[in-house]
Amino acid sequence: MAIVRKSRRNPVHVVSSWVARQPPKVKAFLAVVSGITALIVLRFVVHNHDNLFVAAEATHAVGISVLIYKLFKERNCAGLSLKSQELTAIFLAVRVYCSFVMEYDIHTVLDSATLATTLWVIYMIRFKLNATHDEDLDNFPIYYVVIPCAALALFVHPTTSHNIVNRILWAFCVYLEAVAVLPQLRVMQNTKIVEPFTAHYVFALGIARFFSCAHWVLQVLDSRGYLLTALGHGLWPSMVLLSEIVQTFILADFCYYYVQSVVGGQLVLRLPSGVV
Repeated sequence: MAIVRKSRRNPVHVVSSWVARQPPKVKAFLAVVSGITALIVLRFVVHNHDNLFVAAEATHAVGISVLIYKLFKERNCAGLSLKSQELTAIFLAVRVYCSFVMEYDIHTVLDSATLATTLWVIYMIRFKLNATHDEDLDNFPIYYVVIPCAALALFVHPTTSHNIVNRILWAFCVYLEAVAVLPQLRVMQNTKIVEPFTAHYVFALGIARFFSCAHWVLQVLDSRGYLLTALGHGLWPSMVLLSEIVQTFILADFCYYYVQSVVGGQLVLRLPSGVV
């Protein structure tokens, strides 16, 4: 008598396959529920929520390290967006300046280090490895984000006692940070295939953005809304939170397919049409 044995399937793979078959609205609902659940867990697990901001910066640093390793090991910048790196350098430079003149602290040092490494990456892509950079794929017009962010900063910025120019610059770097990854997503959309190091880098950005968003949301909840008042009045406090949420959701879809690819044991990430 033959014995039929049922192969055991990986539960994580079963769940990810089920999610993949759901319509976009269901996926969006599941993403929101997952995000809220993660926030609840972080609120009880991480007692000092300032550590979440440090975790965000550390994760970003890990992503940059992966990027540098890629450039050193492979000696090519295929799949990377020079424009995303340039936008990152712009908002970091503005944020470092604002930190120096408005509220110098340890984050100023961390941002300065990240800016230095980002400038090095730009130098490598533009001058040392420019032969491997495909400008036709990296075709996102950066003025599509720089000009709207600058215009929005003119009208919605902090209402603190600092100099008006510094307040506008502060708002500008917050808005630009929220959308700086868009050119990188455009490159991946154009290629549809993302090699491992680039995928690791973008995934690290997604995790960093989630930690940063969680930091702000939990700080507001812990202070029972006082933090919003401390940031000023008008639309600015809400725009700070909205910018953090936008950054997180811009990368959420990519992070889902990244995790699905890792669970499936795929070394190269293949994106369906319309993901980013």
